[in-house]
Amino acid sequence: MTQPVTVPAGLRAIIFDFDGTILDTETTEFRRWEALYREHGRELALSDWQRGVGTWDAFDPWAGLPEPVQGDRANVQAALHERLLADIRAQDVRPGVREVLRAVQPAGLKLALATSSDRDWVTGWLSQHNLLELFQATATRYDVARVKPDPELYLLAAERLRVRPAECLAVEDSLNGATAAAAAGMRVVVVPNEVTRTQPFDPAWGRLDDGFVGGLAGLLGAVSGNRKG
Repeated sequence: MTQPVTVPAGLRAIIFDFDGTILDTETTEFRRWEALYREHGRELALSDWQRGVGTWDAFDPWAGLPEPVQGDRANVQAALHERLLADIRAQDVRPGVREVLRAVQPAGLKLALATSSDRDWVTGWLSQHNLLELFQATATRYDVARVKPDPELYLLAAERLRVRPAECLAVEDSLNGATAAAAAGMRVVVVPNEVTRTQPFDPAWGRLDDGFVGGLAGLLGAVSGNRKG
């Protein structure tokens, strides 16, 4: 039985992150890099990897690999990328997220995407999963000067939806992403994945450790007590 949806006062839009939130590419990528490290007798620390989740240039995984591997970087990277793409092609979006996304506009809310990734990357995967048409606006890496944790992506997404930041709920999986949304003055709900669940999220943010299984009603219920701006 579907739970009734109660929209929090003043909320007009939901803005989703993509990687790790809608499609868990974050865990998939970490596992591939972790395997590469172990293949060469190294260990990839999750805490190091987490620094780069949701942003760019905050952590360079190549620096921790032996010099011969770095010297053959082009070939190693090509093989790694092909394996990673094959893994992602074979996986579905996170459980329950498809139903949540499809319920947003019928509930009277606008829907946008704010991601530090490339436009082609996110639109390609969203199209594969028949979700792209649900989004009324997108803000991606090359639309802004600074990606997350800077708030610019979220501010642009709100502007493209023609709503104020305080009227938006941001749905994120990472500390960098949630920090960006909070800095933009939005309410935040964190839906962590295997890679991000141990990050030090602000307790003032909503949090759903069980993912999207509660549907849109569960997501909006987690907004209770969130700070505005």
